[in-house]
Amino acid sequence: MRLLTRLIALLAAVSLMAQPATAQSVLRDAETEALLQEMAEPLAQAAGLAPGNIQIVLINDPSINAFVAGGQVVYIHSGLIDAADTANEVQGVIAHEIGHITGGHVIRSGEGFGKAANISILSMVLGVAAALAGAGEAAMGVIAAGQQAAVGSYLSFSRVQESSADAAGAEYLSKAGISGRGSLEFFKKLQNQEFRYGYSQSDEAAFSRTHPLSGDRIARLRETYIVDPAWEAPADATIQQRFERVKAKLFGYLTEPKRTLQQYPASRTDVPARYARAYAYHKNAQIEQALEETSQLLAADPQDPYFLELQGQVLLESGRPGEALEPLRKATELTGNQPLIASIFGHALIATEDPRNFPEAEKVLRLAVARDRYNPFAWYQLGVVYAAEGDMPRARLASAEQQVMSRKYEEALRSAQAAEAGLPTGSPDWIRAQDIGMQARAELERQPKRR
Repeated sequence: MRLLTRLIALLAAVSLMAQPATAQSVLRDAETEALLQEMAEPLAQAAGLAPGNIQIVLINDPSINAFVAGGQVVYIHSGLIDAADTANEVQGVIAHEIGHITGGHVIRSGEGFGKAANISILSMVLGVAAALAGAGEAAMGVIAAGQQAAVGSYLSFSRVQESSADAAGAEYLSKAGISGRGSLEFFKKLQNQEFRYGYSQSDEAAFSRTHPLSGDRIARLRETYIVDPAWEAPADATIQQRFERVKAKLFGYLTEPKRTLQQYPASRTDVPARYARAYAYHKNAQIEQALEETSQLLAADPQDPYFLELQGQVLLESGRPGEALEPLRKATELTGNQPLIASIFGHALIATEDPRNFPEAEKVLRLAVARDRYNPFAWYQLGVVYAAEGDMPRARLASAEQQVMSRKYEEALRSAQAAEAGLPTGSPDWIRAQDIGMQARAELERQPKRR
């Protein structure tokens, strides 16, 4: 019954991929999100999607992967950003994933599951019938063959979807005037990884995979790309420069400081290297070295909001919130109150423990959650400032917002009920407290009963 186990495991793995937020950690950074959205926008428009409809979410996972899991959201692993050398490579991946979205592949995955399950069930029924007729060995053979066919059916279905997404991605790159060279380069990276880990490239092995062989994909796509007018289109130099910054930033944030300092030694004085080292020094509690790197970055561009954000973050997290206010206030203003940066600024205002800063903190944080409701950190900080001002019903409501997003449903229900009891009946906040309470209650009812 190993084949049946394999089918069940395969379907379970795919179903888990449909719940990225529960199984994996989302990385949020204002600069990175802005860049990825800008890189995706022309591809989304080429696919006929309304501006702003595609959302790119970065997942903290070192593996080289990207996927969609329903809706118009593309999930990209941090490992993919690290593996890519150019923004063009990442755009090739995004184009492919948009192809899955426009093809309705997540919705249609039920077709593949259903067909495989029907084959599996039929083989088991026939096997049981053979066994009852006294043909025990034949029964096992029928069941084994059926499970083999079920797995093969699903894998074939998956490969067809991947090929369809490849073709759609190539079309969207062409319409957007973006070269497919990056797409091919990234597939070559995947192929090299397959060789490194000893994955067979034989035709027989191809039938046991969810994706077509990388070599086949490269050959097929190259024929499409090289005749495309966009093939010789130059890469966007500004986008590439920003990509190198973001890549170094993520590396410094996620990697052990020792490795970061090896990858970006002090002999390098370019922006990406200083970015990476600032995070490495900060993680190593070498605060003055981290601040020296941020000072050098700001010397190159005093109006860069992300350099200001980094300087403010280092100061705040090293226990100097008063000094962090100026760079964070300026970064917030330069980005038009970007919610993630505004959240850090609000936190710094509260961390000064100066009541005179609380009204500004409330204003900044209210604007932040108005623009990005799915920001647990901002809700938590808003709850802190409400409590400091003595507004406990709204403090509990802010806590409920943060807790329900963090899937702490029992706590969210208690906070929502406490908020509802203290808020004016019929007010927008009172209605919101009721909504959160109902959401938390529904989630608790869906959970398995505790014995």
